[in-house]
Amino acid sequence: MVKAKSFIEKFYVAFIGFLLYAPLLVLFVCSFNDSKSRTVWGGFTLHWYTDLFQNEEVLSAVRTSLLLTTLAALIATLIGTLACIGMTAMKLRFQKVMEGLSNIPLLNADIVTGVAIMLLFVHFMSLGFASMLIAHVTLGLPYIILNVMPRFQQLDKNVYEAAQDLGASAVYAFVKVVLPEIIPGILSGFFFAFTVSMDDFVVTYFTKGAGINTISTMLYQQLRRGINPQMYALSTLLFLTILILLGLINHMSATKQKKADREEDR
Repeated sequence: MVKAKSFIEKFYVAFIGFLLYAPLLVLFVCSFNDSKSRTVWGGFTLHWYTDLFQNEEVLSAVRTSLLLTTLAALIATLIGTLACIGMTAMKLRFQKVMEGLSNIPLLNADIVTGVAIMLLFVHFMSLGFASMLIAHVTLGLPYIILNVMPRFQQLDKNVYEAAQDLGASAVYAFVKVVLPEIIPGILSGFFFAFTVSMDDFVVTYFTKGAGINTISTMLYQQLRRGINPQMYALSTLLFLTILILLGLINHMSATKQKKADREEDR
């Protein structure tokens, strides 16, 4: 009975993993297929990758996406962290109200958010990179607050006040006492905001200007003209890049945890 239960659990996990990663495996294989057909294997090739790096439209979209997502994540991290500092100084009732208001972009449909932001921008500014940046900062803020706020709630305020009593300035006490405790939340929020910004299509589509494309909007335009195998190569590279980054982050976290455990043992 125990063996049967163990087998069912392992089979269930393997089946869910297959459903999640089988499409990515198909995408990976198609990126090396010499044929444009998705059902006929024409032999192994790398020319879709070489063509990809010679396609200026794709390279321009990649540069725009990286610049947009990095700036949006950094700005959202700064604003979100400052917002968390302000909320910790509020009374509990007002703090809960502000946390609820900050979660509205998470609960709201992307299509509604995109149209609302577009209608706001067209009355005050022309659509372009700046409008996309503001929209992506708005998308990333809730993720920063969700990751940073619990760190502030776990923080012992007496330590910060003790540092000030010993002569430290407010800024110095924050940098030396508070910041090290909330850095994990800030980093988690940054990567969440970066990922959401990179993945977003709907809000980007409604707030971008003419002639500006990110990876998501460029892929949409390519699919309307027909599937280009270069997009398989681009998607594969994006997936591998994210996989490598996640591996490095997990390795750094594990190394830091081991180091902390050794110091505690001493």
